[in-house]
Amino acid sequence: MVRVPSFAVSAFLCLAGISSEGVNAFAPTGGVTQQRVAGGHARIAKTAPSAGRKGSTSLFMSSRQQTGRDFYRILGINRNADSKEIKSAFRKMAKQYHPDANPGKDTTEQFQEVNRAYEVLRNPELKKKYDMFGESGVGTSAASEGQGSPFGGGAGFGQEVDLNDIFDSFFGGGGGFGGGPRTRQQPRGPVVGNDLRFDLEIDFKTAVFGGEEKVRIRHLETCDTCSGSGVKPGSKISTCPNCGGNGVTVEVTRTPLGNFQTQQTCPVCRGTGQKVEEYCGTCGGQGLNQKTKQIKVTVPAGVEDGNKLRVRGEGDAGPNGGPAGDLYIFLRVKEDAKFRREGPEIYSEETISYIDAILGNSIKTPVVDGEVTIKVPPGTQPGQVMRLKGNGAPRLGNPNQRGDHYVTVKVDIPKDLSKEEEELMEKLRTIREEKAGAKSGGGFFNRN
Repeated sequence: MVRVPSFAVSAFLCLAGISSEGVNAFAPTGGVTQQRVAGGHARIAKTAPSAGRKGSTSLFMSSRQQTGRDFYRILGINRNADSKEIKSAFRKMAKQYHPDANPGKDTTEQFQEVNRAYEVLRNPELKKKYDMFGESGVGTSAASEGQGSPFGGGAGFGQEVDLNDIFDSFFGGGGGFGGGPRTRQQPRGPVVGNDLRFDLEIDFKTAVFGGEEKVRIRHLETCDTCSGSGVKPGSKISTCPNCGGNGVTVEVTRTPLGNFQTQQTCPVCRGTGQKVEEYCGTCGGQGLNQKTKQIKVTVPAGVEDGNKLRVRGEGDAGPNGGPAGDLYIFLRVKEDAKFRREGPEIYSEETISYIDAILGNSIKTPVVDGEVTIKVPPGTQPGQVMRLKGNGAPRLGNPNQRGDHYVTVKVDIPKDLSKEEEELMEKLRTIREEKAGAKSGGGFFNRN
């Protein structure tokens, strides 16, 4: 980290053809967790270690109740915006409300809101907390999470600026003052492993009544040979001679404005501060190996398409002995040829003959757990709905309570009649017409 006056940064960037406004607008994002796909499932943003037994399955429902300011609205983006869209929106808003370009109390306050929104949404961990709990879930300042302000916010002399981060945001990580590419510093302590996503398609009735499904996943497990250290058993570990165990190296660059001191991750030890005589040959020094595993997933009764299940501890193992992440099962429910479902309610159709519609009858109709007999009353009309109470799907979280089943009646009108049927229908028509005429008094001209 370089500690230089803010005017010096602005002056130097002017020499490079970059405005000080550009520094603010193109502040480094940092902390972005990239997604990668392997073996048919994706690694998703890391979460804090979750309590509970490894391998236990639970329904995961994200809460959308939020308190405080709407950071997405402040930046003018939707909730599905990726890191590039968040950064682009921040740049635009920062230019619009920056106090140096638009002095005034209102712009200063708006600028602070934009800055705060960007601090949270650019950080995957904070963004996840904000999406679940709102502003109250991320505290009063993102700086408390180790992010700091993305720019000075109008600070004067003594402002701290990481020049390498500034140049990374402009030139794609070219190193800026550090001279050459920068390497990512390796964490020294235990780190929580990545969560995994797996898409699982289940049958309609499995979603209704629950069941067990077997899934085959590929995830990272701690190396059995080195127990996750990445070091070959018996190999010596000593202090890195290049950085003296600090994990970083310091360089001094002379400029027309004076000497600038910068630090970068030690390229020899990759930030660990240690020199390893020989790395583990099984895992290549990573401490983790990719393995395929089959696990059983318990699907609770009453789940719907789009629900997520969390299997604790079945994500990637954590580096440096850190706890494993979780496995998230995204459910996709197959359509059924007979039934349609909306929550705990189930819908179907039943076709009856026109005779049954006229005279009524008792018929059997399928339901999700078998077959029931329903009574069709005389004079049933096409499209009439019959309710079968308690024959729907179990309610999620309360399998002993079930919804209802609704049957829509369709009446089959025959197109081809036998001669005998035609004669009977003609007799029926005559009877109906005579009955209708009798009710109306025989017609107007028959009255005395």
